[in-house]
Order: sequence, then C-alpha cells, then structure tokens
Amino acid sequence: MKAYYLIKNGSSDTAFELRDLKLNDPNDNEVMIETEVFGLNFADVMARLGYYKACPPLPTVIGYDVAGKIIKKGKNVTDLEIGQRVTALTRFGGYATHVNTNHHGVVPINDEIDAATATALATQYSTAYYAAEFSMSLQKGEHVLIQAAAGGVGTALIQLAKRRGCIVYGTAGSEEKLEYLKKQGVDYPINYLKHDFYEYIKKQRGEKSIDAVFDSIGGNYVKKGLKLLAPGGRLAMYGAAQIAGNSDKKSLYRQLKTLFSFGKYRPTQFFAQSQSLIGVNMLQIGDHKPNILKKCMTDVVKLYEKNEINPVVSKNFNANELAEAHNYLQKRKSTGKLAVKW
Repeated sequence: MKAYYLIKNGSSDTAFELRDLKLNDPNDNEVMIETEVFGLNFADVMARLGYYKACPPLPTVIGYDVAGKIIKKGKNVTDLEIGQRVTALTRFGGYATHVNTNHHGVVPINDEIDAATATALATQYSTAYYAAEFSMSLQKGEHVLIQAAAGGVGTALIQLAKRRGCIVYGTAGSEEKLEYLKKQGVDYPINYLKHDFYEYIKKQRGEKSIDAVFDSIGGNYVKKGLKLLAPGGRLAMYGAAQIAGNSDKKSLYRQLKTLFSFGKYRPTQFFAQSQSLIGVNMLQIGDHKPNILKKCMTDVVKLYEKNEINPVVSKNFNANELAEAHNYLQKRKSTGKLAVKW
C-alpha cells in the first residue's frame, strides 16, 4: 500500500512525498477500497497551503474522493459487497492506493462508468446536489448566479439548475471558459476579469433580481452577491477560494482581507427580506447526517445513469504528476473535474 503524504505546507513541488501506507482493517461501519483514481478538489489546495482548519496535523494523507473496488468490509456493512466497484467520499486519506471510509459515503457504480467521472459524482455533484436541492430548493424560472462556474461544483450546479428550468448567470476568468459555460447552457456568461459581475447583473436586471447565488470564492463576492438577492433569495457558500490567491505562501494579510471584505450582516436584514445565507460543507453532513450524504450520492449516480447530468473531466494526471496537478488546479486552468490515476 502506498500514499502521497502532505509533509509540508507551501509549493506542491515540495509538499508531497510517496510513502508506504499502513492501513488497519476497516472498522465495523467501514469498507476498504482499492483505489483506481482519486480526485482533486480546491479544498486540497487550501489544505496544502495551510488554510484548511479541518486538515489533520502533518504529515497526513489528504483527499476527499476516490473510485475503486471494495476489498474488505466491516460487520455492520450490509448495503455493500466485497468486489463491488464504487465511488466514495473520504474524510481525508484519498491520495492512497487503499482507503477506509464509512459506508454511508460509498455508492456502487457500474463497470462502464469512467473512474474519474465517478469521483466527480462523489464530491462535486453531491455538494452541488445538496446545495441546489436540499439547501436552496431551486424552482423553475428562478434567476441563479454561479460563481467560478467552470469548476467542478460550478459545472454540476449549472446542470442541476438548467434541469430545474432556471436562468443561469455564470462567472469565469477567460474567454475559453466563457465558451465552455455557453456549451453547458449558461444564459449569461460573465468574464469577471473584464466585468464586475454585480454591475453587469444590475445593468441587466437591476438590484434585488437574483433568486439564488452559489459562491465558492468568499469575501467581497459574497457581499456583492447579497446585494443582488431578491426578496426570498438565498445565497449558499461552499468555499473561500479568494484566500488562496496564486501564491504558494500562506498569507495572514490575505486571510484578514478576505475575512473583512465579507462585510457585516444583521439577522434582521435577512428576516425583513425573507432571505437566507447558507453554508455547505459535505464533510460535516457526512459526519452528522450520513443518511443525507448517502441519498445525495445515490441520487446523483442515478441522474448520471439516466443521462440527466454529465460530469466533465478536464484532465487526468498520473500519480507521479501530483504536483503538476495541484498547480494546474490552483492556477484555475481546469474546467470540471481533475483526477489522478495510480
């Protein structure tokens, strides 16, 4: 058994080291998965840079989603079988040839599905599904803003919003990504490097015109997004990528700047407009509401099998290209999902 350990914060060129992995047998509620592919998520970049508080002390193995085959299972696991091919959400430990994880975060997949696609279903699509269906309850005809819409969760949110008959505004940082958004069905693609999204939407629709905002950037993006919310509007946060920037060095200044740029909010302002500010963290859902996690993962696999969603895998890397994969993700070169093959 092998794993890429995060041994130091900072540059991906020096942050990871391939080591032998000693893995105990799964506990009563876990399965052991032999990994085909593990996925990359922006939370991995945040962990590498030292911004992610939930990350275990170093050295540690990070990673939140894998696809592979069950080779062992605990005595309480009755919904899964040894030999089944699965996609799984892991609470760290994903950058490994083998991983133990709770059975609530594991769903069978057929042999035809690409392993990298399956990892997108585990994390990006389950996150998007929970946000769009459980937290935000998107309705037909609603106007929806998706920040960083060309990313993995952004792509999933576009597809889920269009499935509900919503009008979608999506931000991205290049003309190439804007073309990608158009192909995904975004009605109003916005290049945030050329246009302030708030001013753009205000000009198109006016203030208080957006029914739902999905934000993975944080800071002043949230502040401006709230200004666009119509009465009854909702804003879901599922990240704070603005903190990371493009630097490999942790910056207290950038952390504080992002924190203060969120602005100040009063409970009465949400009550008066019947609005909601919602946080989404699937690790917490997995820990405290595992049955909901299981439903989200099961539902998105079914939607994929019915061709109602279509995950996009931007690029596959080999395991020995992990540093390159991290740089690719941090510099916002990817669209959709990135995956790493053993």
